[in-house]
Amino acid sequence: MRIIAGAHKGCRLVTPGGANTRPTSDRVKESLFSMLEGYGVVRAANVLDLFAGSGGLGLEAMSRGAAESDFVDSASASARAIAANAQKMGIAHSVRIHTVDVVTFLAGLRGRAGVPERTEGRGQPGARDRVFDLVFMDPPYPLGEDAVTQILGLLAGVIDKESIIVVERSTRSPEPTMPAGLEVFRSKTFGETAVHFVQLEEAS
Repeated sequence: MRIIAGAHKGCRLVTPGGANTRPTSDRVKESLFSMLEGYGVVRAANVLDLFAGSGGLGLEAMSRGAAESDFVDSASASARAIAANAQKMGIAHSVRIHTVDVVTFLAGLRGRAGVPERTEGRGQPGARDRVFDLVFMDPPYPLGEDAVTQILGLLAGVIDKESIIVVERSTRSPEPTMPAGLEVFRSKTFGETAVHFVQLEEAS
């Protein structure tokens, strides 16, 4: 597994290993980031990488110009891999790693900050009082659809109308059910992988 573009192109990433980790393939990653860069959401972004594994998606965003990233994964092996990768890339100062359940993290984030507001410019200090510009959500395939919807509902409180949530699922899984306030604005399939782009629903 490696960084495929940007300042750290070619950097080999440490992976936690085990059956619970499912790295995004280079083909999917290349197409995904091509679309995200087309939307202008990567450069200088505040990134949130949920179910992060080795941190491949958040670290790829950092290589391509994102300002900082929060990584959330309940596995300590994942936390160690992300820390090693961030150190290897020389970006540890711009990375926060949270070894905690995703729902617990998001509920606590909203509990401390309420509904966040965007600071002046992206990449400013104070992660707990601003929105995330780009969220990666690549949950384990066995995670139930109700849980996926619950997590999306919590994410609705930490993004704004410029933000994009990327949900990666198996093509055998149904399209995620959106909670009130969110909508899927684009979906794309890559072999066995389905990627859904989610944003705040436009007010009617």
